[in-house]
Amino acid sequence: MDIFQLSALELGKKIKSKEIGVVEATKAVLENIEKKEPEYHCYVTVCKKEALKQAEEVQKKIDSGEYQSPLAGVPAGVKDNMCTKGMQTSCSSRMLETFKPVYTATAVQKLQNVGAVILGKTNMDEFAMGSTSETSYFGITKNPWNTEHVPGGSSGGSAAAVAAKEAFYTLGSDTGGSIRQPASYCGITGLKPTYGTVSRYGLIAYASSLDQIGPMAKNVEDVTEIYKTIAGHDNKDSTSVNHPSPSFTLCEDMKGKKIGIPIEFFGEGIDADVKEAIYKAAKVYESLGAEVEEISMPTIKYAIPAYYIAACAEASSNLSRYDGIKYGHCAEKYDDLVDLYYQSRSEGFGSEVKKRILIGAFVLSSGYYDAYYNKALQVKALIKQSYDDAFGKYDFLLTPTAPTTAPKIGESFKDTLKMYLSDICTVSVNLAGLPGLVVPCGLDKTGLPIGLQLIGKAFNEETLLNAGFAFQKATDFHTVSPETIAK
Repeated sequence: MDIFQLSALELGKKIKSKEIGVVEATKAVLENIEKKEPEYHCYVTVCKKEALKQAEEVQKKIDSGEYQSPLAGVPAGVKDNMCTKGMQTSCSSRMLETFKPVYTATAVQKLQNVGAVILGKTNMDEFAMGSTSETSYFGITKNPWNTEHVPGGSSGGSAAAVAAKEAFYTLGSDTGGSIRQPASYCGITGLKPTYGTVSRYGLIAYASSLDQIGPMAKNVEDVTEIYKTIAGHDNKDSTSVNHPSPSFTLCEDMKGKKIGIPIEFFGEGIDADVKEAIYKAAKVYESLGAEVEEISMPTIKYAIPAYYIAACAEASSNLSRYDGIKYGHCAEKYDDLVDLYYQSRSEGFGSEVKKRILIGAFVLSSGYYDAYYNKALQVKALIKQSYDDAFGKYDFLLTPTAPTTAPKIGESFKDTLKMYLSDICTVSVNLAGLPGLVVPCGLDKTGLPIGLQLIGKAFNEETLLNAGFAFQKATDFHTVSPETIAK
């Protein structure tokens, strides 16, 4: 039996029925990681001994009946910005290269509480700042569909690990599209939950008002179960919303659903292949009984500047703690205290992180706070209102995830502004605190995946997941992998 043809839930069923052992499944994934990592570099840290020990303990608890979750015994990866007790958590930065937390992030702990086997920490853009996974201190992650291309970012390692079958599912974090965009580039399914539904406790912050942990996996069923497991109120997180934990069964009925397609997502720069795939996906929904209409959301054009001002401002504040004394890399050579700060931060941070810190410090400075940061917050409110107006008429919105498929390695840094604009389809969702789901919907002419983005009302993940489930029942794009294309 080739266990890598199974989804996370399918593997969980076979473990429960004793067709496959937890140790056997874990060994198989670790062997796959050892085989493929030299080419793809999905992980920063692989904890082989610890994972096998976990697997043995989980098997005992499954056998005793203590673990009943459908995910029990299924091996998973965790993005390298979520604290894991005793396991390196570096944010893919030299600044935290030796950091081993003394506690575990709530979302990760919830998975471990139901029997997840954590394989290690996946690679990412440094401090989650990037759209390509090229800014990691530990090296670039490559797209399993074509190693000349990026896997997206910042959760590129998490997405690539699922696509390369180096994990059955992973956790990522999404500040401006960092789950959804790499899910699109790597041909997998990814969910950015409503802000506050999944605890941020233990997630090393980039932009605190935008960051959200979410699941990445082969299909909607897997993503739904992971989401149900990690969602819920957490007293340790002041931004956690006291909202009922999700409890629903997936339904593929789309009859009578009203879907809006914002025309602003199809402006200059969108590839013809991407546009065609999205409109074909809309036709699928029409064939399932949904009503699809084009709509206009003019404020969306302001999302990129508003996002980068707000995100960089928060990053500048959040990363000020890494000074070589309280936290982070400490320079060995320095003249005085001020020079210690300077040398430690200069050595510890990469160029993209430094750039965003400087932008954030600038927009928060006394002469520019009202002109930039305050204006960005006003635009953020307008964007949220625009979505609220749309959801007064439509059940969910249907858009591209990115204007193009995965760019080649090195291309994005030739034009930084163009790289930032690649987030045009995703950042507004974070500014409004809404849920967004990405499912595969086709391939471009070069064979690279295209992802369909579904955007819903706050706390209405059920509608999105049902819509994604219906699409995957009607299509087979989610079953296509780099291996099937190669064959």
